[in-house]
Parts: sequence; structure tokens; C-alpha cells
Amino acid sequence: MNANPVLALKVDVDTERGTREGVPALVKLLEEFGIPATFLFSLGPDNTGKAITRIFRPGFFKKVSRTSVLQAYGLRTLLNGTFLPAPHIGQRHAGILREVQQRGFEVGIHCYDHYRWQDHLFRFSLEETRDQFRRARGEFFRIFGSEAHCAGAPGWQASEASKQVYDEAGLLYASDSRGTLPFFPKLGDQTFRTLEIPTTLPTFDELLGRPSFPDEMIPSYYMGLMRRDRPNVMTIHAEIEGGFKLPLFTSLIRSALDLGCSFVPMEDIADDVLEGGKGAEVHPIQMGMIDGRSGTLALQGSVPA
Repeated sequence: MNANPVLALKVDVDTERGTREGVPALVKLLEEFGIPATFLFSLGPDNTGKAITRIFRPGFFKKVSRTSVLQAYGLRTLLNGTFLPAPHIGQRHAGILREVQQRGFEVGIHCYDHYRWQDHLFRFSLEETRDQFRRARGEFFRIFGSEAHCAGAPGWQASEASKQVYDEAGLLYASDSRGTLPFFPKLGDQTFRTLEIPTTLPTFDELLGRPSFPDEMIPSYYMGLMRRDRPNVMTIHAEIEGGFKLPLFTSLIRSALDLGCSFVPMEDIADDVLEGGKGAEVHPIQMGMIDGRSGTLALQGSVPA
């Protein structure tokens, strides 16, 4: 058992605005505290406006009413891909992305087209899934000059096809699910060899706006969730923690440092499991709902497969 909690920050960058404004703000903040993080980038067109189709998902309006979507994303972003052209993130902001890596942060793939992967993954054929991930890998290689070794899906979506495509790409690890500890995922009858490192903590947007979670109580709530017997993984969003909730996220970091948390990049957790001899069990991935999110997402099965 670790004397102090181990905490990994996974930064999902969903939009052009998040790339342009949120990423530099987070890099600056993390450097000020001297702590690492793993940045996962959306690399193709920002079609956020097309996500209006999510109004039909259970829990959508409840979440939107709590989380200040307009403040987080801005009107321009909410029109991208519909009333306004979809800006190509990788082509427009390659310099910002490269600088993140040059400053020593781990980088990986979030997706090519965030809207398409989150909203249509289960409609994709295997070839369509391959094509989307191939496009993301191509942009990543063009920008960074090397292959990505990790990925984390928008909206915590995972299918048999997406896991097969990850295996084909030879990724070190993926982070597509919510759960408790690293595992090898099983979907259907197939067990996949790409290690899965799930998000273990709730996200800001699952708590914001709830009467039981006023902003001033959120850092202490997270500290109460920290485990010492396994890694803690927190997913943050460039548009939220790197934007209008940056002061709140700063308070959370201070609280974590006061608690004695050791911050690590996600790849350190993967190396610990794959090379450190700790091993990982096989667990099924099941699609289900969690409090505070709309729609279904990939959940780690509690019983080993």
C-alpha cells in the first residue's frame, strides 16, 4: 500500500476552443505546480454543434442545466459543424500541441472527430472504426513525428471494433472506461491485449451545479475519494478545468498536494502494471449509466472475466 495517494490527471481536449485557450492555461498551471499530466487531443474537425442530437439521451437536459455549457464551450463552438464550418484542430493548432509535448507532458489520441466517435461508434463497421482511428494516428504522426502510444475515447465509449483497432495499433494502454483499477478488457467473447486504465474519480461536470456540491466543497470531496491502495485517475476537460473553472481546479490541486498526493502521468501507471510485475486481471466492459452523465458509457465489470 502506498503511503500517499497516487493521482494521474488525464486531460481530454474536445474542441478547437479547448485546444486554443484551455490547453495553454492548463500547461501554465501544471508547470507552476511542477506536476505532470497526460493530454489526449482531438485531432480533426470540431463538429461540436452536431452534438445537438444528444437532446434525445436520458439525462441530457438535466446535465446541461447544471454545467453552464455555453460558458464552458462558447457560442462559436456550439455552432461548429452546423451553422459554422468545422475548424480542423490539428491543422490549425499543431504548434500548440507540439509545445505540450516539448514541455514534457505525455500526449496521446482522444479522437479524430469527437462527435462522430462519441455519437456513432456503435454504428461503425470495423472498417469505419479503422478509418477514423487511422485518420487520428495520421494527424498525430504528422504533428509529433512519432506514433501515439495511448488513446482515450470521447464520452468513455468502447466497442469490440475500437478495442481491436487499438490492438492493431500496438498501443501501450487505453483509457476508455470508468472503473477502479487497470485491467485487460473483454467484450463479447474476445479479450484484448491493450491495457485499460479507467477513470476512477467523477468529473467536474458530473458535480457542478448540484446543491449538494457547492464549488467550495468540491476539492475536499475529491480528497475524501482518494485511495491509497490503487491509482486514482481523474479526467479533466480543457474546456472546463482549463477555462471557467480554472480557479476551482487550482484549489483542487492545492488540496491534493496538501494531502500528499504523488502526481504521475498515465504511462507510469501502465509501466507499473506491464513491466513492474503487478499484473492485471481480465474484466468485462459493460455499457451502462452513471450519475451525472447522459447516455451510456463503458464501465469496468466488477467481477473478473
